[in-house]
Amino acid sequence: MEINVLNINGQETGRKVTLNESVFGIEPNDHVLYLDVKQYLANQRQGTHKSKERSEVSGSTRKLGRQKGGGGARRGDINSPVLVGGGRVFGPKPRDYSFKLNKKVKVLARKSALSYKAQENAIVVVEDFNMEAPKTKEFVNIAKNLKVGDKKALFVLSEQNKNVYLSARNLQRTGIMLASQLNAYNVLNADVLVVTENSLKTIDEILTK
Repeated sequence: MEINVLNINGQETGRKVTLNESVFGIEPNDHVLYLDVKQYLANQRQGTHKSKERSEVSGSTRKLGRQKGGGGARRGDINSPVLVGGGRVFGPKPRDYSFKLNKKVKVLARKSALSYKAQENAIVVVEDFNMEAPKTKEFVNIAKNLKVGDKKALFVLSEQNKNVYLSARNLQRTGIMLASQLNAYNVLNADVLVVTENSLKTIDEILTK
């Protein structure tokens, strides 16, 4: 699949790049995508939730009523879970939600996500660009020129670029990510991928080695 390379003004440069069929042209595996996205979201969880059980609630341990003869269910102290203000039964405790996935599974998930974007014609290739200073207005103009200003766009760069990152940081529907850190969740979460030429080379190197 060939794609025209654009400049930051949205004009064709006359060059074309060929997307690697082994990365952008495979049959997507939905189950692998599910596992990778599930792992990504699980890893974002802090897992610091905590509720108090009856032994941790502040209150007297005096038995409120006699064991038998009261006409109702037996009850212990005021910290009992059946009473208002008592402890919670089987409440959440701090835990780690992360889990392991094999490297080959994660690679297949990224290939599947990129293949979906290629099938949807949702990949824009732009020549490598730089910004002399952080200018959000200038970055917005670049997005408009590339016709992605009204879409949720993910810009994929080959290397860290502080000025580009700072220029896009305040834009809600725009993300900046390095090609080496690309993951299935962020690819699927974007409406369109704006990929620089060198980023394509990096993606190929990582996903085909």
